[in-house]
Amino acid sequence: MDRRDFLKRAILGAALGPGLLRPTIAGTRSRVVVSVGKGRLDEGAVGVLLDRGIEVLFGAKAKDVWQELFGPGDVVGLKVNCLAGRGMSTRKELVGAVARRLISAGVRPEDIVIWDRANADLRKAGYRTNRGGNELQCYGTDEVGYYPALIQHMSVGSLFSRILIEQCTKVINLPVLKDHGICGVTLGMKNFFGAIHNPNKYHDNAGDPYIADLNTLPFIRQKTVLTILDGLLAQYEGGPPYMPQWTWPFGALLLSKDVVALDYTGWQIIEKKRAEKGLPSLREAGREPLYILTAADPQHRLGNADPSLIEVIYV
Repeated sequence: MDRRDFLKRAILGAALGPGLLRPTIAGTRSRVVVSVGKGRLDEGAVGVLLDRGIEVLFGAKAKDVWQELFGPGDVVGLKVNCLAGRGMSTRKELVGAVARRLISAGVRPEDIVIWDRANADLRKAGYRTNRGGNELQCYGTDEVGYYPALIQHMSVGSLFSRILIEQCTKVINLPVLKDHGICGVTLGMKNFFGAIHNPNKYHDNAGDPYIADLNTLPFIRQKTVLTILDGLLAQYEGGPPYMPQWTWPFGALLLSKDVVALDYTGWQIIEKKRAEKGLPSLREAGREPLYILTAADPQHRLGNADPSLIEVIYV
């Protein structure tokens, strides 16, 4: 076995983390918290939504949760979604609120990496790219490149971002609540298409089973501590580009340790809005996101897509 094969096997065979980091096991009940606000969307107001959601999700004070999940020595990747520019990307106010809480938990600013596929996408969404120094880091995979070994797993064969593979010890997934013109919805699981070099290969059949297969990779499944879905402004048609005529101010964050349950909940929110607006269901439109159901099946066991096993709490 050469060094590259050894590293690949080490990546694929990484051990589960302890305590709160252990992923939800399919078949047990999952909790999704929808933290809803009104009016202001500045960082302070978003921080209130975030703290409230964390406390209900974990049943503990927000400060204690952050200190349990993160601390000195962690390099935390904040995986944002910036493809659609300022209108429909992960909002800087949410990223700022998360970063402040990580720093309060003891994570150094220079060990927090705001990242996506490309620097240009980050800048288009309003972020200031930065690499180096003792401040928050913000850069795309194009800045550092892809891990050189092709990783083949189930239906997926891709190069993966060095940021995910080599730099981050933990990841917070920060997707956006929006429609997708091919895969039905683009929420938590699909956000990791931004970590591979060839996502164009995996949109056939509305992303099923590719999105589910991708998320079973241990370095995604085990490094991702938490998913916080940005639903402050949501889009129910025309995605992934920003189409303001099909957006609405949902004004909420969705939080869960179970990305499948979160994606299922987000899917239902989008379906409800489509029905309100007289649009066909995603099934009728030929792009039902069945990859969410696949992710919950006995082969994948990434979480729950059975509504009887999902507790949705609006606060």
